[in-house]
Amino acid sequence: MTVKRMAFMQKLLEFAGVDPERLVLKWVSSAEGPRFAQVVTDFVEKIRKLGPSPLAGRQINQQEKLA
Repeated sequence: MTVKRMAFMQKLLEFAGVDPERLVLKWVSSAEGPRFAQVVTDFVEKIRKLGPSPLAGRQINQQEKLA
């Protein structure tokens, strides 16, 4: 079920103009501390390479409209 939800969310993100690579699912056991740290580090590097979210500017504009 989770795999189906992930596929759906990636399609939804793509439809919204967000790179689906910004959503990742990794299975890590609580006994795998070093692996968890590596998974998080790799994901952070990937997000930094992708740059700022394309939605970041939209959120600011929507907040200004509410003010």
